[in-house]
Amino acid sequence: QVQLVETGGGLVQAGASLRLSCVVSGRTLSDFAMGWFRQAPGKAREFVATINWMGTNVYYSDSVKGRFTIFRDNAKNTVYLQMNSLKPEDTAVYYCAATDRDHTVVHRTERTYDYWGKGTLVTVSS
Repeated sequence: QVQLVETGGGLVQAGASLRLSCVVSGRTLSDFAMGWFRQAPGKAREFVATINWMGTNVYYSDSVKGRFTIFRDNAKNTVYLQMNSLKPEDTAVYYCAATDRDHTVVHRTERTYDYWGKGTLVTVSS
């Protein structure tokens, strides 16, 4: 059974940095393309970033491009989201997701992902 567990959320001030981690168990991380999504209070879940199986291709939403970096360590079965220059509008629950439908490419669409973590809360104060 595939499980995803996110850690690293917390309360920070605007301008600070956080690194989220997502550990995958039950299968080898290299089986999957991975994504990060987020859901702010009262809003729909939205795409943040995605990475293919070897980390050779990544894609970001316009709202985080240049501030966030997604990367992975397949040997550690872990994918990361480095978040810099955080803004209050980044406040959300951040979810890690995995898909094995075609792990060689990136996936921006939520419905493509079959496995999800429970999320970690990031709160950015102004």
